[in-house]
Amino acid sequence: MIEKFRGVYLIEDKLATKNLVAGRKVYGEKFVREGGAEYRLWNPNRSKLAAAIFNGLGELPLNENSKVLYLGAASGTTASHISDIVSQGLVFCVDFSPRVFVKLLEVCELRKNMIPIFADASQPGQYSSIVEKCDVIYQDIAQPNQVEILAANAEHYLKLGGSVIIAIKARSIDVSKEPRKIFDAEIEKLKKFFKILDVVYLEPYEKDHVLVVGES
Repeated sequence: MIEKFRGVYLIEDKLATKNLVAGRKVYGEKFVREGGAEYRLWNPNRSKLAAAIFNGLGELPLNENSKVLYLGAASGTTASHISDIVSQGLVFCVDFSPRVFVKLLEVCELRKNMIPIFADASQPGQYSSIVEKCDVIYQDIAQPNQVEILAANAEHYLKLGGSVIIAIKARSIDVSKEPRKIFDAEIEKLKKFFKILDVVYLEPYEKDHVLVVGES
């Protein structure tokens, strides 16, 4: 077993995180036991962050004490692995879809470091009474103004020198343009707000997606 990043392990050829809630699965993932501990295999076909790690991500600004604002947490698949990594920290999980929020609530009930927030990420003032200043903002939302939403949330909630991780979806921005051109334009927008540290394309796991890591 190799520790690829803090709290992220490579077990043979598979990614894994140490299960924060022993014996409990989130999305049907498999368990592996090593050295008396239980690890959850992290499927890159179900998680853009796992896909980016498989594709050579060089920066993952998370540790066991990190506080993370997760915009677009959906049913909690990737958020649960982040929960494993930041075992002594917090994950504030924002989503605005009633259908997936029901599942997210179930996951958060088991994981006490995950806090569910039913709110619109484009209106960051909606959750100012809940969310603390965070070390990292992770964003995975299907909106044409993805960069602007990230910047607005960073202004409210990101600590000075904090990090951002954003999954950019080309087809959510413009279905008529070449995805690479969209990515280039969105990264230029990001540069107005953040220093870009890493850019990883997510094929073959996710079509027309790129994951970008930056810092304020």
